[in-house]
Amino acid sequence: MRQIAVIGMGNFGSTVARELTERGAQVIAIDRSKDKVEAIKETVTYAAALDSTDLNALRSVGMHDVDVAVVCIGDDIEANLLTTILLKKSGVKKIWARAISPLQKEILKALEVDEIIALEEEMGKLIASGLASTNISKHVPLALGHSIAEVKVPETFVGKTMRQIDPRKKFNVNIVAVKKNVPAIDEYGERSFSEQIEDVPSPDAPLEGSEILFVVGKDDNIKKFSSA
Repeated sequence: MRQIAVIGMGNFGSTVARELTERGAQVIAIDRSKDKVEAIKETVTYAAALDSTDLNALRSVGMHDVDVAVVCIGDDIEANLLTTILLKKSGVKKIWARAISPLQKEILKALEVDEIIALEEEMGKLIASGLASTNISKHVPLALGHSIAEVKVPETFVGKTMRQIDPRKKFNVNIVAVKKNVPAIDEYGERSFSEQIEDVPSPDAPLEGSEILFVVGKDDNIKKFSSA
């Protein structure tokens, strides 16, 4: 079972800690605020109120034994960076750290952390992507310049099959799933709709205008596909 330390129990950090616990990880939740630690202690494996910029305090909770440490400290950039440095000094195997500014991101790169969490930057990209195309409802970065996006079936593709569209050859993207609303009758005899996802979509089924396609590829190619 993976043991993960989450440092900083703000909204983001506490959500990470709870979600990791629900997924079966052993979570050590850390914050200097006793009130925040008190609020989280019942939903994680262990919670400690301590100053993460104190090396001895970190060592006192066995930080060197964790598989991953996630630094979720937001506004206090100095505490974020110093905590990261001390975690490396403690011999933590893998470190993820949050960055809230381009400069902080560059410093974390110089510290050679394993993963940088740039929430504000990624959220900005998500919002911009959704606004740039009326057909893209969600957009999740996978790697630099590559994403998976939820794309409403463009009007020009309605009634056509994926074999006819040939997205891989014509747009250099892959359609990995289709989300559709399936009609059903509830227990009161009322007509309703349930959302279903076909994770192995048929290449010969005609696409409907109400369907959502999960499209993977380069961002520019996804944009071209969604605007076809």
